[in-house]
Amino acid sequence: MNPLRRKRLLIILAIMAGVGIAVTLALSALRENINLFYTPTQIANGEAPLDTRIRAGGMVEAGSLKRSGDSLDVTFVVTDFNKSVTITYRGILPDLFREGQGIVALGKLNDDGVVVADEVLAKHDEKYMPPEVTKALKDSGQSGPTPASAPAREG
Repeated sequence: MNPLRRKRLLIILAIMAGVGIAVTLALSALRENINLFYTPTQIANGEAPLDTRIRAGGMVEAGSLKRSGDSLDVTFVVTDFNKSVTITYRGILPDLFREGQGIVALGKLNDDGVVVADEVLAKHDEKYMPPEVTKALKDSGQSGPTPASAPAREG
């Protein structure tokens, strides 16, 4: 084999190996940091993985919010109007968190079917709802919350 061709072949092989390693590292990083969304029905049916960071969302059931008296522990139930899932959270809930409104919780599902959240996201205003929650509610045949307590606006 010609020395010039051999040198070119080695350079091409080195470049391909470098690109392959870079793609492998990128895919590995993406796989570890992805947070898939699961509805309460999917979680109750066992479709959500255990001990893997997920996003769970739906409507907070009225009367389900329970706060601990001596710590920042909070427990509430989220529903998609077909099934419900319990979520526990330690921390201060967002100001816009309310029962009867849509939320998304980021955390891990434990063996008891409870989502142990490390972050809770609430909707922005009375009309906004996370797209995943809207789709889940639409799939279950519900239209979402009715803003019965929304203040009247003067105009």
